[in-house]
Amino acid sequence: MDIIFVHDFKVKTLIGIYPWERKVPQTIQIDMEIALATSRACQSDRIEDALDYALIIERINDILTNKHFSLLEALAEHIAQTILTEFHSPWVKISVAKLGIIRGVKKLGVRIERKSTSV
Repeated sequence: MDIIFVHDFKVKTLIGIYPWERKVPQTIQIDMEIALATSRACQSDRIEDALDYALIIERINDILTNKHFSLLEALAEHIAQTILTEFHSPWVKISVAKLGIIRGVKKLGVRIERKSTSV
């Protein structure tokens, strides 16, 4: 299985359950591993046979701009389902973490793995 990865994608967004979290953007870190449906890109060297990383990042930025999430778990699930359905990946691993939100903790978050139901 061929896997692309995105590590240390940091972005500010409104996320959380507390009133202040709905007003003050927080920095979150997103890490992703995304399985490719085929290994054709390795042979063809053509973007048409691969996943365009820039489109994935653009889509996640769009999600964060237009939708509010209370929980990191819900955000991770939404990203996973978006990649599985819109980018036709058979498998994803998504980590979403808040940075420096609790004194003495560098980051805290959630990691999920999901498989496509259409594979």
